[in-house]
Amino acid sequence: MYVYEYGDEILIVDCGMGFPEDDMHGVDILLPDVSYIQKRIQQGAQIAGLVLTHAHDDHIAALPYILPMLTQDFPLYGSPLTAAFAVARMEDMKVHREVLTYPAGRLQLGSFSIETIPVTHSVPDARHLVIRTPAGIVYHGSDFKLDMHPIDGKRTDLQAIARVGQEGILCALLDCLRVERDNWSPSESSVRDNLVREFRDVQGKILVTLMSSNIHRIQQVIDTAVEFGRKVVFVGRSVENNVNVAGELGMLKIPKQTIINKKYINDTADEKLCVVIAGSQGQPGSSLVRAVSGEHPIISITPKKDRVVFASEPIPGNESNVYWAVDTLARNGVEVKYSDVDEGLHVSGHASKIEQQVMISLLGAKYLFPIGGTDRHRVLFGKVAQSMGYAESNVLLPKSGQVMITDGARIIPGETLNLREIIVDGLGVGDVGNIVLAERKQMADEGMLVVVLPSLGAHFDASEIHLVSRGFVFMRESEELMDDLRLLIAETISNARKERKSDEIVRLIEKKVGEFCYKRLQRRPLVVVEGV
Repeated sequence: MYVYEYGDEILIVDCGMGFPEDDMHGVDILLPDVSYIQKRIQQGAQIAGLVLTHAHDDHIAALPYILPMLTQDFPLYGSPLTAAFAVARMEDMKVHREVLTYPAGRLQLGSFSIETIPVTHSVPDARHLVIRTPAGIVYHGSDFKLDMHPIDGKRTDLQAIARVGQEGILCALLDCLRVERDNWSPSESSVRDNLVREFRDVQGKILVTLMSSNIHRIQQVIDTAVEFGRKVVFVGRSVENNVNVAGELGMLKIPKQTIINKKYINDTADEKLCVVIAGSQGQPGSSLVRAVSGEHPIISITPKKDRVVFASEPIPGNESNVYWAVDTLARNGVEVKYSDVDEGLHVSGHASKIEQQVMISLLGAKYLFPIGGTDRHRVLFGKVAQSMGYAESNVLLPKSGQVMITDGARIIPGETLNLREIIVDGLGVGDVGNIVLAERKQMADEGMLVVVLPSLGAHFDASEIHLVSRGFVFMRESEELMDDLRLLIAETISNARKERKSDEIVRLIEKKVGEFCYKRLQRRPLVVVEGV
């Protein structure tokens, strides 16, 4: 989520969710922290609007969580496909908000005049934003690539980009994710030949799993299936919903006789079937994972006959889930193809260094602001920009939460906001913080030891100490350790009874037990003291 301010007017660009790190045990998704916007609203600021660049979850999926937090009424805009995907996302969570489509000309939202520029990406109908303000022009260049042979024939509008560049751009924000790659990102259309190869000589079903928002790749799977005389079945809620939306908008061309309902899959011979199935990231509970585990009510995978094709790459952090699925299929005798053995099955939707250099040259912005990547990508992008003549001070690399301020001529760092990622865990939003995550990590790494202390009036009964180990040690084989711990706890209670309150004694026991366990076993379990 990006926030632009002019006076007391706020323009929000994108509203995406993040993905938890490996050590965020139990966390489902991450949300942007909108406390700053809430504060500005209380101070009298007005949200002029929220505009969306494209339909990926890291740009739209937080809408149903965030919009109820923002008390003002303001318009939402996106391209036709982005708007439709966003509405579907919100409807899934019973949030009913209209998302308008961008007008043909410029969109005026308060002091912000917005022009959209079509760009190619791994989801159709993506846009860059030209944001004109009284303080200058900002080019918001979210995820893109310069695909010269896109599936739908709609290339990135380089002429429009060059025209805007001639107007004089104060600052250009540009996607820097693939700056480490020198060569031009392959065209999405190059995937087709690799799909054709994987469709050959398959005796049974072909199951293709991919990102459900990659409508162009789904189109290529459909076209390949038609070429080989196979019927297509869509399985998985995300794939089915996205196909329906794209079909209604005319962005997916499906011959009428090609698609069959998944309910009637058994009416078609396996050698005549192509299954497009959700779960390319190995998400627990997804259709693919259930099929791999033999638990899907409709889809079964037959060893030696069926072939499973992963037409995607793991999102960082999902590698273990994806390779679990690949390993399970391989172990069970199912032929499985993925990008490590056939790199042409997936191409990136992001611009490489040379494509970024083309954009930098066309825009000619005074300041550059790399976005979309990690710190290593942003720093490397800065070095690339400097090699093209930019001063180090004109490449903006703000710290997390740092505000950038312009007077129309220069951009300088402002205050640093104390922002945090809002954690969604089950039905809870924001009720899990760093302390809870630290406890979960400690339990996962070291286990837990519960100390149960009966009370005698205002004091604990040191003669009846019960210990419960969960993931720490096997108690039947650790009787000596348990006896030593009971003795330590009893001594701690005895020594502290006269001078400390019960909550102070609890904290002291937790500290001493933790230190003792580490000294004895080099493990520090989460110690929980419960009085009964």
